Amino acid sequence: MRLISWNVNGIRAAIKKDFVQSVERMQPDVLCLQETKAQDDQVLEAVAALEGYHLHTNSAVKLGYSGTAIFSKQKPLRVENDMGHEEHDQEGRVITAEFADFFLVTVYTPNSGDALKRLEYRTRWDKEFLNYILNLENRKPVVVCGDLNVCHRPIDIARPQANYNKSAGYTQLEIDGLDRIVEAGYIDTFRSLHPDTVKYSWWSMRGGARANNVGWRLDYFLASKALKERIKSAEILNEIVGSDHCPVVLELE
Repeated sequence: MRLISWNVNGIRAAIKKDFVQSVERMQPDVLCLQETKAQDDQVLEAVAALEGYHLHTNSAVKLGYSGTAIFSKQKPLRVENDMGHEEHDQEGRVITAEFADFFLVTVYTPNSGDALKRLEYRTRWDKEFLNYILNLENRKPVVVCGDLNVCHRPIDIARPQANYNKSAGYTQLEIDGLDRIVEAGYIDTFRSLHPDTVKYSWWSMRGGARANNVGWRLDYFLASKALKERIKSAEILNEIVGSDHCPVVLELE
């Protein structure tokens, strides 16, 4: 099964940047999107040309903000939006699709914001999200994918010293949040297979960051250790454009 996750930074904008052609080129069995920035009907309208997938969306209460979607060739056994936690369920950030032998959770983790003004909220989110996936884990293994809005280690960010504890996405509290997920039994699939590879999945749209590869690895596939033997490959598709993020891939046998 070929799983792809992509923060599209607005599905309607992505459609104008060859989104459909990019998906056809990548050939996912399941495609998970973050930051659709559209309501459910707007997502459906935007992707009408993409055929062969069951589509599930989760939109924010606030118009034009956040939002997630899952496209799946195989119809999931069940799909659930949100975490069942009112504080966190207003922004369309989580969709869980249940398949025969695992849960697939796509997540658009909250950004801690300018001047880290949302870091306290983000810290609460990280704890509640871990509780959520561990409850799923009691039933079957879990794959988590999406824009986690954190660089886990210095290798995952082009300028670690300049950003540490100063920039959203590279504070110790955010790193601790991802550490707790890994310590709970989840594999960072890309880093597990490519321990020394410097590769990023997001670049600022300012100052030629992408052309100069001044990036951040914010997008992940995390997999339960129970799935370790099924992990065939994990990649970052830097050559796919159309967003300030690029897609990331996990292939399971």
